[in-house]
Formats: sequence, structure tokens, C-alpha cells
Amino acid sequence: MTTVSPRTQETDHLGRVDLTDRSAVGPNSFVNEELLPTPLPKRSWTTYNYAALWMGMAHNIPSYLLASGLIALGMNWLQAFLTITLANLIVLVPLLLNSHAGTKYGIPFPVFARAFYGLRGANLPALLRAFIGCGWFGIQTWVGGQAIYVVVGELIGPAWTEAAAFGGYPWTAWLSFAVFWLLQMAIIWRGIEALRRFENWAAPLVTVAFLALMIWIVVEVGGFGPIFAQPSELGWGAEFWPVFWPSLMGMIAFWATLSLNMPDFTRFARNQRTQVLGQVYGLPTTMSFISMVSIVVTSGTIVIYGEAIWDPVEVASRFSSPVVVVIGLVMAVLATISANVAANVVSPSYDFSNALPRLLNFRTAGLLTGVIGILIQPWRLVSDPQIYIFTWLGFYGGVLASVAGVLVAGYWVVSRTHLDLAQLYHPGGRYWFTAGWNWRAVVATALGALGAVGGAYSSAEGGGPFPVDGLIPLLKPLYDYSWMVGLVIGFVVYAALALSASRTKA
Repeated sequence: MTTVSPRTQETDHLGRVDLTDRSAVGPNSFVNEELLPTPLPKRSWTTYNYAALWMGMAHNIPSYLLASGLIALGMNWLQAFLTITLANLIVLVPLLLNSHAGTKYGIPFPVFARAFYGLRGANLPALLRAFIGCGWFGIQTWVGGQAIYVVVGELIGPAWTEAAAFGGYPWTAWLSFAVFWLLQMAIIWRGIEALRRFENWAAPLVTVAFLALMIWIVVEVGGFGPIFAQPSELGWGAEFWPVFWPSLMGMIAFWATLSLNMPDFTRFARNQRTQVLGQVYGLPTTMSFISMVSIVVTSGTIVIYGEAIWDPVEVASRFSSPVVVVIGLVMAVLATISANVAANVVSPSYDFSNALPRLLNFRTAGLLTGVIGILIQPWRLVSDPQIYIFTWLGFYGGVLASVAGVLVAGYWVVSRTHLDLAQLYHPGGRYWFTAGWNWRAVVATALGALGAVGGAYSSAEGGGPFPVDGLIPLLKPLYDYSWMVGLVIGFVVYAALALSASRTKA
């Protein structure tokens, strides 16, 4: 058993903890420079930095697709707006609870997870998060590439837009996808500070661009009246609730990834107040704004074109002025880069680095994220709102919710926010458990995931990869509440097992 003196860590007047002697953790297979605690002098992010981060992450095309997808599924503007707003208020709770550890200890998400899963076991939640981040990276990159494809098409014409097809799309669409991929890799290669600077100036520009799109639609249809007069195809009765609950879980799942790995960013915070206020100002307000823009624009397309066009790239491509199209889609490209690099590359970079710290650093792990994001074939995931909201979001949200339940229970109930910082890097130490794994966390995660998504089903009308009766028919009713089920089971099971073990040792 490796022992480390408690004096290897110190707490400053703001309650932030750091290692007094970094050599105390020594070189081993669980340490590299990115995984060590952020030194106190480098914890400098302000409230604005976190608000801008969320503006950049939330104001993007896939966020827009959430509300427009709900409109396409039959909700009216009020139903879609309330669903998304409620979802973001709910997910803010575990997000802030897990953010606390990042600020207090200066550690990224996979190191935080070691306290409850074990030094080796932490790779389970970290890699789950990483591969979902890769999926999201691919989705955002495909959407951004489509925006580039439309912009260049407006400038060049049919020679670009009607190029020879390959794999179901013009080869120029694939080229646009590749160019957008390279732009993002260039930013991540420059490191986390380059990302912070990019978010600070890009976020306000993107907000203005989405606002301009909404104003254009309102002018075209003659005011808000025709938009808000669009009736719900579902009503508020028996047809609404079967759509509402899985939609709510899908909306929560949209940021379920960040509810786990927000310590990757809050490790740079000046203090707890800074990150809490920045996130409270940033997440609910920006998501409510982008959802309202999406609702107004998508409802407006019903009035103008007679159908709900849920893809903003397609909406922008119908503008009569090429100049307006180009400006709008350039802003869409900026929005997607801003969201994608922050939300979907930073965390997998830390997660893959945690799995192979001697082979991968932040930069090389970021490149690995980009490659996996292509292999996942993201163009298939965003082809249909049924698949996007109910299959992709609903399924992974339930799995990650069980991890969130373990982390919240472990940090706040079992550990009472007290961690031994140096031991998080020591094989054979306090967080080694059994061969580097804490079976209690694994069991809680597995049971939470089983309850959440064991009954995953696809509708007979909308299709999808799951049986109509559910993977496990008995659990089918729980799938509509997947995120909540996973969170509660993960929390309760881990708290019960860990507290029982603590009493036995006492």
C-alpha cells in the first residue's frame, strides 16, 4: 500500500486545493502533465469566460436542431420552448454539483472519477464519455461541413453543388467536411488557452448571427402573430405526453456529457462563485435563446414554405441574396467550431490521455477524437429527428446519467467533498480499491444503465435500431424516462453500497 503524507496538499483562502510537492506523485503510468492538478496561479478563468464558453457551446446548429426537431415532431412553439427550458434547468443541477470538484481540486473529469471508480476503473466512465464526445464531434463536423458546402456553392454555382456523387453525397460535400475537420484540429493543437480566446470573441458574433436569422423570418412572415398562431399537432392531452417525456429526456441528454466532464473546464476557475455564476448565466439563458430562435424560424418556414424545415443550413440556403447566405453560413461555421472544440474535443482528449497517459497527451488525444468522430458516420445520426432525439440522445443520456449518479453520490454523500489529491495518482493507494477497480461504482453504473436503456424501443412508425417492444420488454416503460431513471439508480445504489462498506470498516 502506497502512503502519501497529507502535507502534500494545501488549501488556499478560496478553498482551492493544490499539491505542494508534485514530485510526491512520482512518474508512473497514471500521470502526465495534463492530468495533474492545475497550479493555483493558472486558475484564472472569470465569470465571463464561463458565460462565453456556454454561449459558444450552446449557440450552434445541433442546439438549434433540438427545438426545430420538436416542432417537426408536432409540438407548437410553447410546448417546444417549455420542454427545452425545463430540461436545461434540470441538467444544471448535476452539472454544478460535479463542477465543484474541478474548481476545488483543479483536476479533470477522468481524475475526479478515480476517487469512486478506482485508478483503472475510471477509464470506464471516461471512455464512455469519450466515445460519445467523438460521436458529437462527428455530428457537429458534418453539420459545419454542410455549411461550408452551401457557402462555396453560392459563390461557385452548379459546378460545386452538382458535382459527381460519392457515397450518396457530392464529392464537394465530403471535401467541405474534411476542410472543417482540419480547421478544428488546428485549434485544438494550439491548446486550451487558444480555445478560451476563441470563445471570448466568437460567442457574441454567433449570438448576433442567430438573432439576425430570427429577425429575417419575422419580417418575411409579417410579425410574430402567424408564427405563434401555429397550432400543436399533438394538443395537450393523450397524444402530447408520450412525446413530451422522451423528448424531455433527450433534451436533458444533450448536455448529459457536460454534466460529467465540466471539471475539465472548472479546474481553471478563480473560485467557486466564478464558475457557478458563469454557468448559471450561460447555460439556461443561451439555450432558451437558441431554442426560441429555432422555434420562430422553423414555425416561420411552415408559413413561408408550407413545411417545417428543421435544418438551418437548408433555411439559409433559400435566402435570395448570395451575400446574406454567405454571411449567415460563415457565422454558422464559427458557431459550430466554437461549440464542437469546447464540448466535444476537450473532454475526449483528457479521457483518452487518462487511458494511455504515457502515449497520449492533450493534442494527440484530440487528433484521435477527430479520427473516431469520422468513423462513427455522423451523417446517419442527423438524418432524421426521430433518430436524433429518441435514439441517439435518449439512449446515451440514460447510460451517462448512471455515471452522473455515482459521481454526485460519491463526492457529496460519501466523501463529503473531501479528496486526497495525491492519492488520485498513486497505484496501490487509497483509490486503488481492488486491482484499480471499485466494483461498487461499476455495479451502480451497470444497474443504472440497465434500468435506463434496457427497455430501449423504436416506434413502429418512425423506425430505428431497437425492437418495437423494447430490448427488454419489461423495462420498456422506463425508457421514456431514461435520464432520470439512470441518475436515480446510479445515485442510490452507489450511496447504499459505499456507505454500507464504510460502516463495516468502522
